[in-house]
Formats: sequence, C-alpha cells, structure tokens
Amino acid sequence: MTQSSSLISGVARRYAGSLYELAAESGSVEAVETGLGQVEALIGESADFKRLIESPVFSADDQFKAISAIAEKTGIDGLLANFLKVVARNRRLFALPGIITAFRAIAAEARGEIAADVVSAHELNATQQKELAATLKDVAGKDVAINLTVDPSILGGLIVKIGSRQIDTSLKTKLTSMKLALKEVG
Repeated sequence: MTQSSSLISGVARRYAGSLYELAAESGSVEAVETGLGQVEALIGESADFKRLIESPVFSADDQFKAISAIAEKTGIDGLLANFLKVVARNRRLFALPGIITAFRAIAAEARGEIAADVVSAHELNATQQKELAATLKDVAGKDVAINLTVDPSILGGLIVKIGSRQIDTSLKTKLTSMKLALKEVG
C-alpha cells in the first residue's frame, strides 16, 4: 500500500510541478488553481467522475473523451483543459487528487505560504477563516493558504493537515476515543 501511494505521490508531484511551471510562464497560476478546485469539487460530487478517474477499466481513449466533454461542459479551458487531456491520454487520472494537492502546495510555497488542508463540520465565515489563518500562521511560522472542505460527518471541530502534521479536534474523533476508553474500563 505504501509503495503504491508513494508511486501516486511521485507521479502527482511531477505532473503538478510541470503544470505549475506552465501556469507560471503564462501568468495563470491563480486561474489554474481555481480550475483545479472545480475539478476537486466534481470528484467529490460525482460518483461517476470519481469512478472514471479511479478505475483501470476505462481505456485512455474513453478517459480522454470523458475529460474533454467534462472540461467543455464545466467551462474549464486553456492550459488546464489541455493538461487534463494529457493526464487522461497518459492514463494518470488516478493521480488527479494528488496532483491537485501537490499543485496547491507548490503554488503556496512560491507565494511564501504553506498549504493547510482544513476539514470542518460546517462552512466557516470570513472572520473564522481569518482567525484560523492567523492561528495557523503562529503555529507554522509562515502565512498559510487554507484549503477548506466541509464534512458534516465530523460533527464539530476541525481536522487540520499541514505537511505531514495533522491536528484532529473533531467531535467524531473525540467520541470514538471516549467510546474506546469506556470499552477498556468495562
């Protein structure tokens, strides 16, 4: 498992690095980052799209046609659309979630920031996001680019990932820990 996940992360880093270089040359880093956010949302929202990128059953041609149609329908064009088509042609769609994460990290580092993935039970308002960014800046010692995901199943609290560190203050995790502790006592 770790060998295949390190293979995916290696592929993802190489593709993300190439995409970042092309985006930086064309002055479209922000647009590409926004487009990648759209793609990430599609992966989360559509079981069919997720199956398309994860399943080895689809041919490169099928993946290419599907990605082309999806890009056209969602308005993803230019550099990002071409990049997604290349990834599909090369049968590397399985690495797309890792490519998105790696691209964000590369872009944040280039801006002098560090990327943080944050999962919350509900949408954070602008004030809460500013406070979180300030707190994470104190912890990380750098400005923090926050990638916020909402997951109601964590019930409350936050899960924050910065690099290889993870801070989990979710209510779901606390309840699970309590449940295990009670089982050990009883």
